[in-house]
Amino acid sequence: MRLPGTGQLIESGGGYTFFWSGRSNEERHEAGVGFAIKNHLVGKLDSIPEDVNNRLMTLKLQLQLSKKTFATIISAYAPTMTNPEETKDKLYEDLKAILSSVPQTDKLLLLGDFNARVGKDHQAWSGIIGHHGIGKCNSNGLLLLRTCATNGLTLTNTMFRLPTRNKTTWRHPRSKHWHMIDYLIIRAKDKQDVLVTKALCSADCWKDHRLIVSKIRLQIKPKRRPQDRTTSLPYKLFLAL
Repeated sequence: MRLPGTGQLIESGGGYTFFWSGRSNEERHEAGVGFAIKNHLVGKLDSIPEDVNNRLMTLKLQLQLSKKTFATIISAYAPTMTNPEETKDKLYEDLKAILSSVPQTDKLLLLGDFNARVGKDHQAWSGIIGHHGIGKCNSNGLLLLRTCATNGLTLTNTMFRLPTRNKTTWRHPRSKHWHMIDYLIIRAKDKQDVLVTKALCSADCWKDHRLIVSKIRLQIKPKRRPQDRTTSLPYKLFLAL
């Protein structure tokens, strides 16, 4: 999302409402982040997504467990390898502040383009990297792994035994090699809620990233009459980058 400033719009006939946070008109639009939310879910939000800056946004969905329990969803766009170290440090400092503010009773979903290769060393990063990682780790990957270790998070992309094409999310423009750099991350204690996280090779997308889909059990509070019974339904979260 590289639209300037912050805003929202409703897709005509598409069923989605878009929220975004980008740089100002005077700045180069090399960063930006956002959400595309089904219209029927927008009505369940207590408040619209909050823009932290042009690399981080958050939103809350109330769960049916109690009035004070939410799913806190964070959308992130991390700097690339070529960005200055201070830019990277700023992103992770801001992310750390957000993560520390999320109550332990909340479901936490961190999703985005982290421009990070975490590799497949599940023994060194037990509980963070699953048994089905891919490739080698780079310096951006270490930043992400250390953040996950500090906050008890796990990379759901590495949890499932899938073909390589359903793990890799971005193709390097020069080498043409595919890499995993986009992730859906949750608290390790909630990993049983994730049914699958995978890349969709056939998705019609206008970016150089593959669309990622994650199917997660979330008991979102429904708008129902008091006499109706509530049921737990799996909702799909789509991450398009």
